[in-house]
Amino acid sequence: MKRPNILILGAGYGGLTTAVNLQKKLGSDEAEITLVNKNSYHYESTWLHEASAGTLRPEQVRYEIKDVLNNKVHYVQETVEKIDIKNKKVVTNIGELTYDYLVVGLGFEGETFGIEGLDKFAFGITNVNDARKIRDHINTQFAEWAFQENDEKNDTLLTIVVGGAGFTGIEFLGELANKIPELCKEYDVPKEKVRVICVEAAPAVLPMYSPKLVDYAIGVLTKKGIEFSVGTPVVRATEEGVKIKKGPNQFEFIKASTVVWAAGVRGSRIVEESDLPSKRARVAVEDDLRVPGYPDIFMVGDCAFLMNKETERPYPTTAQIAMQQAVTVAENLVALVKGEDTKPFVPNLKGTVCSLGNSDAIGNLFGKEITGKSASILKKLIDNRALYLVGGTRLVWKKGKLNLFK
Repeated sequence: MKRPNILILGAGYGGLTTAVNLQKKLGSDEAEITLVNKNSYHYESTWLHEASAGTLRPEQVRYEIKDVLNNKVHYVQETVEKIDIKNKKVVTNIGELTYDYLVVGLGFEGETFGIEGLDKFAFGITNVNDARKIRDHINTQFAEWAFQENDEKNDTLLTIVVGGAGFTGIEFLGELANKIPELCKEYDVPKEKVRVICVEAAPAVLPMYSPKLVDYAIGVLTKKGIEFSVGTPVVRATEEGVKIKKGPNQFEFIKASTVVWAAGVRGSRIVEESDLPSKRARVAVEDDLRVPGYPDIFMVGDCAFLMNKETERPYPTTAQIAMQQAVTVAENLVALVKGEDTKPFVPNLKGTVCSLGNSDAIGNLFGKEITGKSASILKKLIDNRALYLVGGTRLVWKKGKLNLFK
């Protein structure tokens, strides 16, 4: 009897966790498992804000995919270009791959919401290379300012605009607030010359948290020099900065040499360009994470849209959710291979923690609100746990945040 061919697209939190769980649950004689990813490495996307600010080396954010796979999973380094559902195959930059079961975990892309100029003049925190570009660009601006003659110094070089006050934006601001004093010392820049402005279109910061926790976060960052402009959407980005809307027919232009966009993500364009029914490149899935009408296709992570029936809101596209989805997808694939019924995805939502730099954070854990050092330690433990679930103690020791109290 022919072994079913399980093809996994993407080695983000969802795809890689699916592969790791399958290699534990299926024998080589039961299924052929293939994982496709354009890079040889997986990166912790929830750490990219640290690499972008320069508080964590980009190399620390990533690890080789082969280091966590055994010989039950065939890893292919290719770039997915098209999903051909009709013929049950995937087109890559090198050739074609067929499947009996497909897992789509192609991750996220930045969402600009059609705002003019963002795609050309703003950085996005979407992958390791983007993080490296942001870090190097900010360092270059400080160096350029220091190089200029005193009567010619352009303070716009030291102005940074961060678009978005959600998770990514706030965590990036926390790292910047800690890094800027180091840059000022390194390049002999007066700290008062540096401006970091967070621009948020929504009327509130971190809407997933209580006003108490939000006030704490804003207070911490404001004391470190971060400015907030809330309820003021960006309407245009240029080479000189961003134009924001302050009110009806009221606009302001902020001159800045660095604009970082952290205000939204969407699923992969590969999903959007396929025949799968999607919105913003996310596919509404059944309870067992399969695509309606396509019992051989699973969606996981940023590509999956699933409503929480209790809250009547979609589950967030977090690493925690993606990894839990991956466990269910792996179990359901095992069930299908063995001729058994699949089961619904039932998440175990433990809470969320948002860092405000290396030694401060806010969080909500099992309904209990926490702040400060204890929240920061918890954040690092959560980061380490994600590594452990994929690569065990060895990966935590190699890549983890071992100094919890720093």
